[in-house]
Amino acid sequence: MVPVAAAVDPLALAQEPPARPPQGPPPGGFPGGFPGRNAGPAVYEPTGPGIQVRFLGTGGADWRGPAANGELRRHASILADGKVLFDLTASSLDMIPAGLHPEVIFYTHSHDDHYDPAAALELGIKRAYLGDSWVERAREDFRKASEKTGKPAPEIIPVSLGKPVEVEGLTVTPLPANHASYFVEEETLIYLIEKDSTRLLYATDTGGLTARAAGYAGIGQFSRSRKFLTGIIMEATMSMDYPEPDFRMFSHSSAAMVRDTVEVLSKNRRYIPVEGQKVWLTHLSKSYHTSQAELDASLPDPFRYAYDGLEIVIR
Repeated sequence: MVPVAAAVDPLALAQEPPARPPQGPPPGGFPGGFPGRNAGPAVYEPTGPGIQVRFLGTGGADWRGPAANGELRRHASILADGKVLFDLTASSLDMIPAGLHPEVIFYTHSHDDHYDPAAALELGIKRAYLGDSWVERAREDFRKASEKTGKPAPEIIPVSLGKPVEVEGLTVTPLPANHASYFVEEETLIYLIEKDSTRLLYATDTGGLTARAAGYAGIGQFSRSRKFLTGIIMEATMSMDYPEPDFRMFSHSSAAMVRDTVEVLSKNRRYIPVEGQKVWLTHLSKSYHTSQAELDASLPDPFRYAYDGLEIVIR
């Protein structure tokens, strides 16, 4: 005998829909190696004094002199712990404090508002780290600059994505940026800077934080680790509500994108700062931003616009 199916009440089905399966991978991960979610701790307790950061410049490429209001931003560059530079042009040489003689620099890419071999020679840089995709071109650039200035060229050291470099008490890991130079083969970079428990993301120039960059840093959606950022310095070439978008939107971030990035990382415990620490915005375009005073009044906490000469400690 063929069994008769039990009668189904359509009205009951409409009132009580079947339960949906749980969303996302189960705690142990899906079969086949798909990782389960493993967020960072609820509270971060720093284990060291943090990383000192001095903003030598906070401007984008269109800063080639003072604005109409007299304010000036040099090209974006920072000095970490007084020893390690990230990008440098001649516009920022006057912002290096007297008595400091950094000999190491990491370059993000070869655009001339970030990369200036003559300025590095003037400062006496001994080691220059940059992406392995354009190392030979950089060596030729520095050779020519050395011949022209009579100053010795530094050692040019290639770095590779996700491969950390130990230098001057810091661990620096290159991550892929969402950006492009004049050379299609060049891999542009952002950097993860670590010391003790401090994990600082320095992200300029880039259109947001790519999934690959987040993966290399251990903070991605599918990362198995419990790693998290404790500090963020990110570019905001465009303002919060910028008018008339142009090609910069494909390779740069806006203040709104930084806000959204921090919100997602925070909700998923991939960004856990100490209480009161700010998220700093840099690489501000001249055409999209107003005066420092107006900018300071326009952002919600914890976001702040950096300015040339600002000194902070990221823990």
